Amino acid sequence: MYIRQVALRMPRGNLFLFIEMCQKMMNRGRAIVEDKTVRYTFRKNERLCSRRLTDALFSGAGRSFSAYPLRVVYRTLPDAEAGNVSVLISVSKRRFKRAVCRNRVKRQIREAYRANKHILKNALADGSRAGLMMAFLWLSDELCSSSLVESKVRNLLHRLAEVSDSPQRNVE
Repeated sequence: MYIRQVALRMPRGNLFLFIEMCQKMMNRGRAIVEDKTVRYTFRKNERLCSRRLTDALFSGAGRSFSAYPLRVVYRTLPDAEAGNVSVLISVSKRRFKRAVCRNRVKRQIREAYRANKHILKNALADGSRAGLMMAFLWLSDELCSSSLVESKVRNLLHRLAEVSDSPQRNVE
């Protein structure tokens, strides 16, 4: 209703610009890739919340690599949870005493993953790996810009996609 009220008050020349802007707003959060609509979301079922799975990830069977200031720890999921990618984001209280700073870093990592998760999803869809659980761990004592965090997350996702292309047995 609000859009209709604004459209009626606009001059005729600007009406087409307004309609185009409204269409962009309606499609916000979606992108068209190869004639498929991809939603850039980070839903609850993509988050690693289970204590059992978290313990299994950090029990020693998980592998890791770093792109400073981030480290990713990953492990394959059992076949029962095939096609799923579960993500945990952790910022230590030892690194940032104030919750405001920890929450900012977690928000930056979450946003970077949300925008670039298609890199990993495409690799897992093409590969033979059943599923994946991973954790992003913050290593630095200092805040970083969002562009740096996004480039590091993208780097880690590309490396993880390369690892997922190589044959590897599922660990339960």
